[in-house]
Amino acid sequence: MEIRKGIGVSPGVVIATAVVLDAEDLMVPRRHVDAAQAVVEVGRLSDAITRATLDLTKLRDEVSAAHGKEIGGIFDVHLGLLRDKTLVNQIVAEVNTQQTTAEYAVSVVMRRYKTKFTHMSDRYMQERVKDMDDIEKRLLRALIGQKHQDLTHLDRPVVVIAHDLLPSQTAALDRSHVVGFATDVGGRTSHTAIVARAMGIPAVVGLGNVTAEASGGDTVIIDGTRGYVIVNPDADQLTEHREAGKKFVDFERRLQDIATQPAVTRDGYAVTLQANIEFPTDIAPALAHGASGIGLYRTEFLYLSSPVEPTEADHYAAYAEALARLGSGKPLVIRTLDLGADKYTQEKAQNPERNPFLGDRSIRMCLHDIPMFKRQLRAIMRVSVLGDVRIMFPMICTLMELRQARMILNDVMEELDEEGVPFRRDIPIGMMVEVPSVAIMPDVFAKEVSFFSIGTNDLIQYTLAVDRTNERVAGLFCPGHPAVLKLVRDVIRAAARNGIGVSICGEMAGDPLYTLLLLGLGLPVFSMNGPDVPEVKKIIRSTTIEHARTVARRVMSFDSERQVMHFLREETRKILPEAF
Repeated sequence: MEIRKGIGVSPGVVIATAVVLDAEDLMVPRRHVDAAQAVVEVGRLSDAITRATLDLTKLRDEVSAAHGKEIGGIFDVHLGLLRDKTLVNQIVAEVNTQQTTAEYAVSVVMRRYKTKFTHMSDRYMQERVKDMDDIEKRLLRALIGQKHQDLTHLDRPVVVIAHDLLPSQTAALDRSHVVGFATDVGGRTSHTAIVARAMGIPAVVGLGNVTAEASGGDTVIIDGTRGYVIVNPDADQLTEHREAGKKFVDFERRLQDIATQPAVTRDGYAVTLQANIEFPTDIAPALAHGASGIGLYRTEFLYLSSPVEPTEADHYAAYAEALARLGSGKPLVIRTLDLGADKYTQEKAQNPERNPFLGDRSIRMCLHDIPMFKRQLRAIMRVSVLGDVRIMFPMICTLMELRQARMILNDVMEELDEEGVPFRRDIPIGMMVEVPSVAIMPDVFAKEVSFFSIGTNDLIQYTLAVDRTNERVAGLFCPGHPAVLKLVRDVIRAAARNGIGVSICGEMAGDPLYTLLLLGLGLPVFSMNGPDVPEVKKIIRSTTIEHARTVARRVMSFDSERQVMHFLREETRKILPEAF
């Protein structure tokens, strides 16, 4: 018996026989071709793109029909990249200038793209590398003919154990026979995870080396709710998890009814639950899960999906589409560019930074490239007349940075005024609170903005000096650390004192373990990944504000994260036993 803890990305409990997939490493050696053969290679590339496009279009249509257009829309992103002339031209140029095969050129160019994502500090954006990997392998298979192990002839329920699964592999799983999957790598916000949740397949990722522990034919329990896998369980574990699986099905049925209900406590205290998105296509699923608006629209993918910087028109089109999908009366908080030297400019820099996580990133980078910053701000201001748009500056560390950003925004407004372009003059302007320098003196910053959004992911990292993506120290990353909680409480209180809005848009907001605490601390707006909304709403609707305040007072008296986590787990279990 082997128990492995990972990241539960799609809830549910299943027990079945394991099918273990070997990792697919498509070997692409560099091979020189002459000028005449290069023309042939470009033709092969064109044929491969055509075949890959046809296959992806079919997959998108099948997924859309089975699980909705929003989930199928994930593959629209893949199709868009395959049709991107800039990307294709780069591969063609690699073939012609380096006189190499089409498959080697695909490998080289696509890996450049993936490097951009891999080096990002934002975990959500890091996980976009899987989409690029999916496209690369699809093209390589079209060029050299290698295929994944076949899962189309299954005759019994199985769980798939793999090093990793790409979004397209996940979408193509035979749901009538594949009842769950577990992988060595992966994260909560990858498109693989999103597809798994949409298909209702319990899944655990980030298990480290589960492929070495499980063999084909082993009995495996996958608990996607609590995030662990048991290989060859004993009789007691089998009985316990069969019962847990039945309870989860009943729990999910009840949660579906919660989505349309207001986020109001039993004694009438109302809060707002919003969603974090990256693409306009993320909006419909978020609303379906019960979100009342978008509290964080990440705009980085506009820069990372193309080797050329997006134009003002590109920005405008994306934001206008998001507003159209959102509908009237719902807020759209657009975060300005949150890229950094660590994830976008290092490969371009003449002198790469030694510690880019503390370097020229986010708002600093924007203030050093004002034309780029203005292009985005102009698009946001132009689209502000189409709906309830709000603008948010990330990674503010000093009052001077905030004032400089606002000054540039004022310049943009003056330019648009002179051009006769309409915009909303009183657009709400907010800022992220994600570094201790701001969280320690929030009253000063509150006088300069309309709202705060606490980015707990980075705030925890900077407060505790822990890189959560570093497996050696990731265990020290804890939202329940008393120092972190004190900063969060102080920011919420400062916002209330100064009459401005405040939300949390980090993962802490969507974790039901912290809902009672944040509610009791007076947080009025929670912004999270869409699928997390019903569970958080269930807790809010099952308690009273007085009980939440009592929980918060008790938690703030503790001096260790161990005490905090134990107490919160016990209190939450009383309300939501199915989740713990």
